[in-house]
Amino acid sequence: MLNKKKHITPNCEVAERSRSAELRTPNFNIGFDAKRAFLNKSGLGNYSRDVIRSLHDFYPQNKYVLFTPEKETELLEEKYRQSVVSPRSITKIGKARWRSLKMGEEIKHQKIDIFHGLSNELPKNINITNVKKVVTIHDLIFIKYPQLYNFIDRKIYFRKFYNACKNADIIIATSKQTKADIINYFKTQESKIEVIYQSCSSIYSKIVSKEKIEAVRESYNLPNTFILTVGTIERRKNVLNVLKAIYFFNLDVNYVVVGKKTSYCKEIIAYAKEHNMTDRLFIRENITNDDMPAIYRMADMFVYPSIYEGFGIPILEAFYSGVPVITGDKGSTAEIAGDAAIQVDVLNPKSIGIAIKSVVESNEIKEQLINSGKTKVKQYDREKLCSDLIELYKKL
Repeated sequence: MLNKKKHITPNCEVAERSRSAELRTPNFNIGFDAKRAFLNKSGLGNYSRDVIRSLHDFYPQNKYVLFTPEKETELLEEKYRQSVVSPRSITKIGKARWRSLKMGEEIKHQKIDIFHGLSNELPKNINITNVKKVVTIHDLIFIKYPQLYNFIDRKIYFRKFYNACKNADIIIATSKQTKADIINYFKTQESKIEVIYQSCSSIYSKIVSKEKIEAVRESYNLPNTFILTVGTIERRKNVLNVLKAIYFFNLDVNYVVVGKKTSYCKEIIAYAKEHNMTDRLFIRENITNDDMPAIYRMADMFVYPSIYEGFGIPILEAFYSGVPVITGDKGSTAEIAGDAAIQVDVLNPKSIGIAIKSVVESNEIKEQLINSGKTKVKQYDREKLCSDLIELYKKL
């Protein structure tokens, strides 16, 4: 037995050393367009921060250089901000000009091997460098739903997205739906596009104490039980149809909506007032990232009625938090959630209402959804997706 143990231990150590050696090579000097990581609290910001954190955590042998017009942020921890390149200009115009026209020179100066545009675009003068170019395209909502954007913004977005796809060596689509849209609208070769799903911040997989939950509940004046929706409160997110569903079925539930307010909020508040639902609607803005896991965990269910998404990170956040999920039956939300969520016609309040009612009235359905979500989320493991990204870099 002693001899057997002596042979097993060294072999395990050799295997581990081999794995570590594999992770250590090759060493890349990778640059990121990190504007969103520094400035955006949700959506593109969450994706950018998670990519940067994951690569630092799992592949620390590489050098990661963050290019951003704004250097100060509370959104990305200091340990991930060791190499930051920013413009000298302090004016808004100077910063915008630097990002569009000067970043290529900075990329060249920093001797970057691979430059990754994390949020749908690449610098205009990227081609003055010999760098390998990657861009992540999250969605083409401005093309699919032009009525949600003004004319000038649509023109600007189209030029930026199209040029990024044209100039990139590899395009990352965050879902199969987005890949199909890129091929359809930009006529991009399918072989140039790789689908790499997103994950979410590791804070959602950690235990949240009862004390923390109650402190957060009190801090934001939230009810004891509620349905939750998270995301910018804009028309595309379709929050109003959830209110209509609650009213149509006369459901005795509270509804908490967390996200940045837009003019669409006025319609939501007006509907709640007209139908005597004001005391059951809780709209909360400017909630810190550290408090969000507690809010998810105190929710009875998560409803994500968005008309269209490029991915849908909040679905994963809810899965990790052990909350039953209801979402759309089309596009990327259906693709990401799969059979771990109840899929509904988000344009039909009655369809949403039937799903909410089924979860409210059945503990069996609720538990089944929670367990399915915990299983489903393993497909979006941070280390696995980070490995997929490194393999893509290696191909270049």
